[in-house]
Amino acid sequence: MEARREGRDFPIVCVGGSAGGLDAYIRLLKHLPADMGVAIVIVNHLRTVATHLHEILPAHTKMPVELITERLDVRPDCVFIIPEKRDLHVLDGEFRLKPISKPRGWPDVITVFLRSLTENWDGQLVAVIVSGYDGDGAAALSGIREVGGITIAQRLDTAAQPDMPESAIESGCVDFILSPEDIAKKLVEIAAAARA
Repeated sequence: MEARREGRDFPIVCVGGSAGGLDAYIRLLKHLPADMGVAIVIVNHLRTVATHLHEILPAHTKMPVELITERLDVRPDCVFIIPEKRDLHVLDGEFRLKPISKPRGWPDVITVFLRSLTENWDGQLVAVIVSGYDGDGAAALSGIREVGGITIAQRLDTAAQPDMPESAIESGCVDFILSPEDIAKKLVEIAAAARA
């Protein structure tokens, strides 16, 4: 057990979004230092459309940006992108990809990943819900809080599509409601506290 924990107790920040999320991801990443000691996982809830985030986002961050592949190690100071048509889990410090569990209707890939984190990650958890349709992620926020995690929603007036952050806020389980730039500041504070 101790060997599994070693080196796998740094914070993971899950940034969940969809429609309008690209603007939020860019505004957030532009304001994050490259050496915070956290893993950033962007869970964009696209069901069938190929993602291009791993091609677009490197221009806006000094951190390496990787499209997640099966059994890829979770590492700090890296931005990870969920591939399309997959549910994302974490186990033994690695990403695990499974066929999408909800192939019809609005996907719930953010909720699935957040629940996996609460069960399988030892470090600090931060859930950030940004612009998007529907309410993916909201159902998992109480679980993040129960394990001592921190929950953040994008301020509605700064979101291109406020449905997703609004659903998060309505869950009653959001600790902070901030613009993408202020989310970045908060993440820097959280990362510093985790290292202290």
